[in-house]
Amino acid sequence: MSWEEPGGAFHPASAPDYLPPAQMRQLQLERLRAVVRRAYDRVDLFRRRLDERNFSPDRLGTLADIEHLPFTTKADLRDAYPFGLFASPIEDVIRVHASSGTTGKPIVVAYTRQDLEVWTSVMVRAFAACGLNRGDVLQNAYGYGLFTGGLGAHYGAEGLGATVIPISGGNTDRQLMVMRDFGVTAICCTPSYFLHMIDRAAELEIDLRELPLRVGVFGAEPWTSAMRERIEDLTAIQAFDIYGLSEIIGPGVAVECPCQDGLHIFEDHFYPEIVDPESGAVLGAGEEGELVLTTLSKQAMPMIRYRTRDITALLPGACPCGRSLRRMKRISRRSDDMLIIRGVNVFPSQVESALLEVEGTLPHYQIILTRSHGLDQMEVQVEVTSESFSDKIGALEQLNDTIADALEHVLGIRVEVTLVEPHTIQRSDGKAKRVIDRRLQP
Repeated sequence: MSWEEPGGAFHPASAPDYLPPAQMRQLQLERLRAVVRRAYDRVDLFRRRLDERNFSPDRLGTLADIEHLPFTTKADLRDAYPFGLFASPIEDVIRVHASSGTTGKPIVVAYTRQDLEVWTSVMVRAFAACGLNRGDVLQNAYGYGLFTGGLGAHYGAEGLGATVIPISGGNTDRQLMVMRDFGVTAICCTPSYFLHMIDRAAELEIDLRELPLRVGVFGAEPWTSAMRERIEDLTAIQAFDIYGLSEIIGPGVAVECPCQDGLHIFEDHFYPEIVDPESGAVLGAGEEGELVLTTLSKQAMPMIRYRTRDITALLPGACPCGRSLRRMKRISRRSDDMLIIRGVNVFPSQVESALLEVEGTLPHYQIILTRSHGLDQMEVQVEVTSESFSDKIGALEQLNDTIADALEHVLGIRVEVTLVEPHTIQRSDGKAKRVIDRRLQP
């Protein structure tokens, strides 16, 4: 079947996914040399740091020499606000995006026309890897605007030849109406928002299993395998994880294939490393650490060895799908979202994993941190099903104890558990806010 036919199995844009490893490494080296030279010549911060190391771009002889280059961090982007890391004059920049600034100023990223073409091409490859093609109707429920998710997915889906519904986020009832009435076959959004859509569909007596919807492409926040199983069980779709970040390009850095055994990194454009989060030492295949990415073709704003703070590992071995691209484990946590509670390291993803193992709970929770008499306290508010909440007091107490035991087993500490009714915890059409830290409040 030709790729030009609806349901075609192969899109020509996917050809680089199957490049022999030796050719891929040569391409990476050539692009690395070019992007490092561009950054050195045009970005003051990078040139100063390289000069301090007495390392010239001309000394990049092999890919392993990337270890001699300095890391870039999110703090560097904040300090350079707004245009301090641009490697292209503003007249060559045809689009600017920005991530939300949690500490004041947003992080600004820029694109030349060629950058946008690369972004579209990797998103086409991402959607093709998820089994989408011409004839699919894609509901894009990522937010449009300064956030990169909406427009990145939009142009990628159009480049694929799919029909795009640019609905953006929010207004869940309208989302479900469009999904049903427009014959939507694929949806893009955060996994937590799609879970909210599932809940609302049940209230409206809309059976998502009876709709043409068959693929979900979910990203912008970590989510667990258990959450994927829940989504697929409730909807009969295949749920794919897509990874990206604004600092690198937006969505489209890596994506799952139908094997769902790690995310293929589009490494002809994004060179991956795994480093020890503390020492920065490069780790080997299979070792878990912090993902570091270098853009190999970005013009407007090259990122050299950007520390993502996402914890993962590069998987050894080949994927049965035939792609030669290296794969990384799904992102389950970040090095900077670790909570230290009474000396114990806690990650929100651990809480989610524990809750999804307990029958009667919903995958909607919130962690409340407080401090009492000098000690950190952690409360986990958990939504339970309407059936569970209507049970007798004794049954609710038993459920509360079961959840507390499950959390203690996973976290290693006893935390307070509060059961709340369905829809008590505020929903978001973007990234779910899992942690509320009140420890510094008076």
